[in-house]
Amino acid sequence: MNRTAIMESVEAKHLKPAAEIPTLRIGDTVDVHYRIVEGDKERVQIFQGVLLSTKGRGVNRTITIRRIVANEGVERVFPLHSTRVSKVEVLRHAEVRRAKLYYLRGLTGKARRLKETRRESAETK
Repeated sequence: MNRTAIMESVEAKHLKPAAEIPTLRIGDTVDVHYRIVEGDKERVQIFQGVLLSTKGRGVNRTITIRRIVANEGVERVFPLHSTRVSKVEVLRHAEVRRAKLYYLRGLTGKARRLKETRRESAETK
């Protein structure tokens, strides 16, 4: 076996099942349920925003989510296969023509909105 095949076989143990991760596309509005540990307590916090980019593959796959809080843009990078990410839900789909939506950082107000599309999902069929 070559080096890449060995690495992928080791990483396969740490990947989440495909059923846990929905099909994500750039421009989707998503809820990321993230486990937070505060002292001896653990709770789930929901981070809702627009999917700006995806990066990496396998265990190293990450998504960048942007949301607006008090007229300030907040971006957060989530590792998809982390044990701290308990669930990712897709709320809306948007029509975009770019692979990365970094241009949204410079937009404000109505210009920041993306055109919503209707996509048939596997649940509706």
